[in-house]
Parts: sequence; C-alpha cells; structure tokens
Amino acid sequence: MYDVLKVRRDFPILEREVNGRPLVYLDNAATSQKPLQVVRTLAEYYERHNANIHRGVHRLAEEATGLYEEARGKVARFIGAPDARSLVFTRGTTESINLVAHAWGRRNLREGDEVVLTVSEHHSNLVPWQLAARDTGARLRFVPIREDGTLDMEAAERLIGPRTRLVGCVHASNVLGTVNPVERLAELAHASDALMLVDGAQSAPHLPVDVKELGCDFFAASGHKMLGPTGVGFLWSRPELLEEMEPFLGGGEMIREVHLERSTWNEIPYKFEAGTMNIAQAIGLGAAVDYLNTLGMENVREHERRLGEYARRRLSEIEGLTVYGPAEGRTGVVAFNVPGVHPHDLSQLLDQEGIAIRSGHHCCQPLMRHLRVVATARASLYLYNTEEEVDALVGAISRAREFFGAPA
Repeated sequence: MYDVLKVRRDFPILEREVNGRPLVYLDNAATSQKPLQVVRTLAEYYERHNANIHRGVHRLAEEATGLYEEARGKVARFIGAPDARSLVFTRGTTESINLVAHAWGRRNLREGDEVVLTVSEHHSNLVPWQLAARDTGARLRFVPIREDGTLDMEAAERLIGPRTRLVGCVHASNVLGTVNPVERLAELAHASDALMLVDGAQSAPHLPVDVKELGCDFFAASGHKMLGPTGVGFLWSRPELLEEMEPFLGGGEMIREVHLERSTWNEIPYKFEAGTMNIAQAIGLGAAVDYLNTLGMENVREHERRLGEYARRRLSEIEGLTVYGPAEGRTGVVAFNVPGVHPHDLSQLLDQEGIAIRSGHHCCQPLMRHLRVVATARASLYLYNTEEEVDALVGAISRAREFFGAPA
C-alpha cells in the first residue's frame, strides 16, 4: 500500500515553516522537491568521484564516466527505451525540443511543409518551431481543444495530412491537467509519413511512460520535475534518426576528428553532448529514477489520480470558482480562477499561510487567450502531497475571498 507519510519523511524541505506555518508545497508542475536519496547521491559524487568524463584514464575519471553512463541506462529503461544510445542528456525539455527543431527541423523542413502542434502547448514546444518555420518557410498549424480541455481529434485528423512533416504535442498539459492521446496522434503522423514529438515534461514524473507504446519518434523531459536536480533532462529518439541529424552544438567530445577546415562527428549519443556535461546532475537524475522505480509509477499515478480528483471536487465546492480542464483522466494539475481575485494576489495571500501555488500564464499564453483569461492560479500535486494539504488550500482560498471582498 502507498504510504504517503513514509514518503514525506524522505523530503526534509517539507518540514519547513513559511511565515510561521507548515509549508504546503503545491507548485510541483514548476519543479519538484528532492528526496534525501538524490541529495546524498549528489554529495557523494562530489565528495568521492568528481572528475571529467570520457576523457581521462585515471581512477576518478573512470568512476565518473561509469556513474554517468549508468544513469543514462537507468533513464532509458525508465521510459522503455530499448537502446541507451538513443538517450541524449540535455539541460531539460526546452533544450531537447530546441535540439530537434535545430538539428532535424532546419535540415528537413522546406517551404510548404507543415508542423502540426496544439493550442495547449507550452512555449518550449512552440517557440522553437516558430523559429524553425521562419527560417525554412514551413507553416505551423494547430489542433484546437474542446470546451472540456481535451483535444479535438476530429480536427487533428483533418489537419494531419500529406504536407505534415512533424506532429508535436504535450503529453500532459501543465495547465489543464489533460493527458493527451499521443498514441493516436503518432498513428496519424506516421500514416502521413511524418514524425511525432512528445513533450513529456509533465508526464514522465507522473505516469508510467513507454516510448514504444506511445509510438513517438522524439520524447523530451526534464529531470527537475521528476525529483532530480535542476539543469538536466533528456531527449529520446530512434537511433537511426539521431544518426541522420546534424549536431546541435559544436566543441569538445562531440567530434571524431577535427582538422582546420572540417570535422567529423562522434557516435550517438555523444554527437549531441558537446563540452563538459552536467555530470553530477545526470547521476542525480539516475538516483531520482531509482526512487520513482522503488515507489512504482503505477502507484504514483494512482495516488495523484485520487488526490487530483479530491482537489478538483473540493475546489469546485467554492462558489463561483472556475476549474479548467477535464473532470476525469487528468494529472494532479488543477488550474483555477476565483472571481474578483487576481491570481497573483491570491498566490501572495496564500503564501502568508505557507501555501505555495503558481500564478500567471504558465508559459502558455496562447492557451490563456483561448480560455479568455490573462492568468490562472495553479495548484499542482505530486507523490508527497496529502488530502490535508488540499483542505488547507481550500480553506485559505475561502479566507482570501473574504479578505478581498470577492463576490460569492
């Protein structure tokens, strides 16, 4: 049985007080907290194994290289990747998608080609394709969402066609909590000889992920949202695609031979890991994956499903409050607005009670325009959150309404 109180003991920061109140951390979609197991792994690396990788033959260099490559294997297995060579370490989802837009997009997109995205994309899966389209003459097209926050798949079937070269979609929305049917989108993309890119920033930490079952060609995620350190993430792709792509960054380690006027490239994945990588962070991400595997991603998903449904139900009891996204099949992200209270004001007032939520456009400005709002408040739950914390949130929102004299 999933024991959330036992899990919480692994996260010392949850024992903090903020403004004299126990910390209620509900900003996990922005970044997760880190368990002791990850923190200790980072400390042990710097205390005992710190060296540069893939270069030296001394003991520390060999230990560091071994730990780094071991982490690559852990992350690859975590997402069901059959070959660790297809797992590239990056700084996170943003860099991973930029890598694809640059190394694949600028080489393969032509005038008249189309990249199909959705109106609910995070800027990280929008702006890189805007730049690629600008430079290649390709066109961006967008799958709309229905009133309940789910994708309009009938529109997707019409949009994805012979001109489509790539379909890109967020696996789980960081605003709506929607889990999108990326498997079906991949089928539609491949039927048109297009590729499928999945933004997994909000799915890899919360759902069991298997890239083979998703049917995608690219999968990107960030370590800091899945209990790992900041500054590290990954891109998975099919090896044959990575082989065909040009390097993203030039410099040390990504080369095979360098002459004054030309160079040849290293084998994958090293072709895309130029310079000194975030070694400690990658090893820390490996420890985070170990922790998630110990809990079991099915257990994590079920805990968040129950807690997310509880949070949506409790928030919906507040008269006039609007909750965005579908009622079922969602992650633990709950975006909402309280009439008469700006999300930023609400977030500041909740902070006075030790409750950390997010307010703003959440790097989804087109989605905010679609929802006809400037911003939302967002509570995002994770594997260490409890019903009691949800109750604290609901009580604090009710008091905030009274403070601002918001209409009932």
